[in-house]
Amino acid sequence: MATVSFRHVWKRFGNTVAVKDLNIEVADKEFLVLVGPSGCGKSTSLRMLAGLEEITEGEILIGDRVVNNVAPKDRDVAMVFQSYALYPHMTVYENMAFGLRLRKTPKQVIDQRVREAARSLGIDNLLDRRPRQLSGGQRQRVAVGRAIVREPAVFLMDEPLSNLDAKLRVEARSFISKLHQRLGTTFIYVTHDQVEAMTMGTRIAVMSAGELQQIDTPYNLYHNPRNVFVAGFIGSPSMNFFDAVLKEEDGKVIVETPAFRIPLPPAVGNMYRGHAGKRVVFGVRPEDIHDVDYQPPGILPAIIEANVEVVEQMGNEMNLYLEEQGKTFIARTDPRTQARVGKRQAVAINTSNIHLFDANTELSLAYEAKQAQPETIGASN
Repeated sequence: MATVSFRHVWKRFGNTVAVKDLNIEVADKEFLVLVGPSGCGKSTSLRMLAGLEEITEGEILIGDRVVNNVAPKDRDVAMVFQSYALYPHMTVYENMAFGLRLRKTPKQVIDQRVREAARSLGIDNLLDRRPRQLSGGQRQRVAVGRAIVREPAVFLMDEPLSNLDAKLRVEARSFISKLHQRLGTTFIYVTHDQVEAMTMGTRIAVMSAGELQQIDTPYNLYHNPRNVFVAGFIGSPSMNFFDAVLKEEDGKVIVETPAFRIPLPPAVGNMYRGHAGKRVVFGVRPEDIHDVDYQPPGILPAIIEANVEVVEQMGNEMNLYLEEQGKTFIARTDPRTQARVGKRQAVAINTSNIHLFDANTELSLAYEAKQAQPETIGASN
């Protein structure tokens, strides 16, 4: 069993709290991604698990064993770093074999593991080269191969793709996901890139300022964020937010912002009726704002107008930067839109996929309801 547990884990650097009361249970063979902006504590959490940082308070378990005071080499983990950390004077073969040699593994076993790992990674023809003779993508595979040959219980990866160009990053994401499926080992992966997190993780732990904000599947993080931070961090372009007041008029629940007011359909409004009269944060994703002439069938639209400030042609879609009453927001529309800079544009907000958050706590007003009845939210989209 290669389960991992963070139990009330804290990390302080003097008076600075880097990780605050972290509680995470990672299942055997799971691919968990820790994601968040720089300085959120994700890499520190990974380094505490690896034994490279001391734990200030709490416990970390690998399987049933508390590893707080266990040396890094005895934790049965292997780590891939952002910098790859390859020895420049060694060949690829020697880099991959180095850790096993330190453990006095028999030469025959070392040779077998290195060559098998190299074949699986597609670098078996590079074993005699040195790191300076490799591309960024090849170096990344060597670093992963060095971890594989150890056959650890847990793989730890700290932003291993950040040094690659955009095309290689896409290829490497797929490669690491396939590697996880093939090895059937627990992976814990750190990144600041929410696209990497969404495409690779079976679950994602979103962190901010040292605190865990939400841990869930990619689908649930996107459709049912727990608070404003998670809602804004997950998704690209990020969710649009408007200061608003929730009202009830003639039996209808209305969201009123300085830029527009929209009625909510009964199925959605009933979830929020008890909050009428409150100040709220109204959130809607760019992909849920459509050109009225090309809105998808089956949505529950609320039509508003706004000024077009910028048009981004993305090929398969169009990003419109809209402005109304001093508030700028983004719509991701059908590429056939006739929207033009400087003109008024009518857009349809898909009200079945809106989000409302308490203006003071920034917590979702319907998080628990959506957890209980996920099939009723956004079912028409």
